[in-house]
Amino acid sequence: MGLADIADGLEVTETQDARGIATIDDTDATLEERLAPFASELPCSPREAATVLERYTSCGSVGDAGRAAGIAPMTAAKALHLLGESVSPATPLQREILADWRRGELSRREALGLTQLNETEFALAAYVETHDPLEGACAAVEGVLAGHALGVSEGKTIADGPLADAVGGDLQF
Repeated sequence: MGLADIADGLEVTETQDARGIATIDDTDATLEERLAPFASELPCSPREAATVLERYTSCGSVGDAGRAAGIAPMTAAKALHLLGESVSPATPLQREILADWRRGELSRREALGLTQLNETEFALAAYVETHDPLEGACAAVEGVLAGHALGVSEGKTIADGPLADAVGGDLQF
């Protein structure tokens, strides 16, 4: 079989079918209304969680988002995690150490020393490792966090990133 045989039957057209983008239109329900079914599983009210999401996506700071909602930055970080945002301050190696601690292979003191996380970072990382995001809630807020990535840019550390004011200092859990 030659190229002519393979290309036999192909034709070139001058126009392309408009396929469009498939979207889900949830504009009739507010973010708070979409989060209401998950109220018992969230660490704050649906109204506060909606405020956290809106503020976080606009400013990128977990602490600012929490303060705007009237909740502790740690609570805001927990809510964002449950809604599908990556907020763990732990690296993959630190997560392995946390797993060893959870299995009882390390004491908390040893795990803290090995991870080099502060108490608050350790607590948030442990929460993230022991609580899966809420699938239904993630679907309910799909698109709100789309394209918003938590990361640390070159030359900066986690202390400079969006979690800085949520895990630094003495925050209430």
